[in-house]
Amino acid sequence: MEFLLKDRHALDIWEKFPQNSGSSINLEASVPQADIVLFCLPVNPHREVIQHIAPRLKKTCLCVSIAKGLDESGKTAAQIFADNLVYEQPYALLYGPMISEEIRSNRYAFGQLGCHDFTSFDRIQTCFAHSKLLLEHTADITGISWSVILKNVYAMAFGMADELKLGDNMRGFLAVAALQELDQIVLELGGQPGSPYQLAGLGDLITTATSENSHHYTLGRKLAREETNAITGEGPHTLKMINQYRLVNTQNYPLLQLINAIVQHPKNVRLKFENHLKVEHHPKTGRAVKLLTPH
Repeated sequence: MEFLLKDRHALDIWEKFPQNSGSSINLEASVPQADIVLFCLPVNPHREVIQHIAPRLKKTCLCVSIAKGLDESGKTAAQIFADNLVYEQPYALLYGPMISEEIRSNRYAFGQLGCHDFTSFDRIQTCFAHSKLLLEHTADITGISWSVILKNVYAMAFGMADELKLGDNMRGFLAVAALQELDQIVLELGGQPGSPYQLAGLGDLITTATSENSHHYTLGRKLAREETNAITGEGPHTLKMINQYRLVNTQNYPLLQLINAIVQHPKNVRLKFENHLKVEHHPKTGRAVKLLTPH
């Protein structure tokens, strides 16, 4: 965000844990002057920071989060904004294929801005108008929030499959299966149908699931090797919160259930994949591909 904005806008940067550079500003002094506050933080500290700054915000100040996870109470960044900002304080979520290294190499990036009004979208689009970050608007905040959170979970399956050398066909199957489940889950949680097929879902999933530098893709490869050290990140934490708070019934979503089982017990991963395919595509289940024979 700093790379994209620093040449055109006045930025005050606050760090929760400032480095020796001493560049972190005084939060209490800066917030009342801010027109936009960008939350470039994990979800967990969102509540603490918002509660601290909310009384100091201008009524027109727009709060924007790029965090793609759940906090320790199982809440999304959008839910934390809604719960802790005063009524009519504008907020938005910015999600999509936006790999930091590519942005800083001056390559294109793409995002969806989830917000309730076009005024907020216009403000953010104006901020990035000179850059290679291209934005779309959506009012489906719930849909993009869960799409981008769960794509980190599904991205691990792609890493597992590649580590097991299951081939390009498997990657195609996983893409379809993941999107079908995402669409159903988003509907279950109150989002709009088709939302996961946009930038925050499909776009970010393909980016995360095919990039060798992706953390969650790498986690999948490690799990396939049955490594249990340093299996951390938004994806595993999302599964932990889903299980702890029963946010989603994983029994209804076979691929999600498979990933959940492997993250909890990364043993016999190849066998678990093969058993999943046998169950889900056995003729008795009615889920196998049906061939149409012309008369």
